[in-house]
Amino acid sequence: MTRITVAKGDGIGPEIMSATLDILKAAGAQLQIDEIEIGEKVYLSGNTSGIASESWDIIRKNKIFLKAPITTPQGGGYKSLNVTTRKFLGLYSNVRPCMSLHPFVQTKHPNMDLVIIRENEEDLYAGIEHQQTDEVVQCLKLISRPGCEKIVRYAFEYAKVYGRKKVTCFTKDNIMKQTDGLFHQVFDEIALEYPEIENEHWIIDIGAAKMADTPEVFDVIVTLNLYGDVVSDIAAQVAGSVGLAGSANIGEECAMFEAIHGSAPRRAGQNLANPSGLLQGAVMMLNHIGQTEIAEKIQNAWLKTIEEGIHTYDIFKEGISKEKVGTKEFAQAVISNLGQKPTLLIEVNYAKDAVLKLPKYVKRPAANKELVGVDLFVDWKGTNPDELAALLETINTENKHLTMITNRGIKVWPNGFNETFCTDHWRCRFKPTKGKLMFKNQIITLLSRALDAKIDVIKTENLYEFDGKSGYSLGQGQ
Repeated sequence: MTRITVAKGDGIGPEIMSATLDILKAAGAQLQIDEIEIGEKVYLSGNTSGIASESWDIIRKNKIFLKAPITTPQGGGYKSLNVTTRKFLGLYSNVRPCMSLHPFVQTKHPNMDLVIIRENEEDLYAGIEHQQTDEVVQCLKLISRPGCEKIVRYAFEYAKVYGRKKVTCFTKDNIMKQTDGLFHQVFDEIALEYPEIENEHWIIDIGAAKMADTPEVFDVIVTLNLYGDVVSDIAAQVAGSVGLAGSANIGEECAMFEAIHGSAPRRAGQNLANPSGLLQGAVMMLNHIGQTEIAEKIQNAWLKTIEEGIHTYDIFKEGISKEKVGTKEFAQAVISNLGQKPTLLIEVNYAKDAVLKLPKYVKRPAANKELVGVDLFVDWKGTNPDELAALLETINTENKHLTMITNRGIKVWPNGFNETFCTDHWRCRFKPTKGKLMFKNQIITLLSRALDAKIDVIKTENLYEFDGKSGYSLGQGQ
């Protein structure tokens, strides 16, 4: 018997959760349930996080969380509970299977059967943003080696346990050579440990286009947070319906399971909603906790129900569907099919106790880190980079000189183009004379001279080499 935490959520959440729990109970799932309140009511009570501290205690104690969709009130000040939960509980892996149910659910891709595994904690979703000048805001993209190693290893272990043949990595490392470059590098390193599983890398733009056009060429896709968010919704939609997709969020200690769709308040209380997405999340939960026989029984009953043409309004189509049913009736149809298997759709057979056993991240020895320069980011309202360079050269120190100015990543000095449009945000690079060292107190001297010269330095970034390898980007055009 496994004790789990359940939240019925908002909008259609209570209806689809009740339907899902009815199916779990009828199938014989060995569960004890602690229910908590999260979402809109908690937000509107004055709790901007959408969850009470005692609810956190229950989630952390039980480790397993089955969550229906919630509504975040419009307006500032309210935090995304989904993002908060993933980060607070260390749920680093988001797993979204996307499978075609052709010909019973309309799709242009009848042979689609892929799984998208998305890094869940970092990337641009760190939410670290600043307005730095009148015209420029920034969002920091944070990628860590532990984050990369954990998600890539999870993808290969998932492929191994579930009999998948290939893992594909999506990045944009032709542009973001440090951040996406690290993800690709780690992918290549870990792929060597799984010679029985094919591996490949695609640049995200052409990879996403290929996935939308020919999804059957992919098996497991692993990618960074933002890309994974986008391509997993695309994959769910081209498979037939976002409403049919479930999602698992897996960490080293806890796990959360949910549908990928929202709370759809316009459909609430009408016995219309399709519970399939949340049910798919629940099936993933059962596999995660080792109740694979129950998961298999439910999934095959669900496939049988879809195959029989018993459909909710969102996937009902004349000539294909046989009966349009509501939320409760759909759940009852699945329950009546427990113990049966589909005849046209492919039945599932889960490996017994198919639990992924993942090692904890082990830190590597620290690299030799050497300071080799500094970027001063300057708010300057002029438009001629030569004028800014002349001003900045007045703050040069002995053996520490201005070497480059970029604007929005494009090198504009020296030897810039007059045609390049410049805004008021300038990256100004200072490096020591060849053969000389850089020290942090010299950066303080540069900043002090900039202050005296009335140069508005809004940010600095130290430039480092790690074991002799550059740890910073060059300007485009260098």
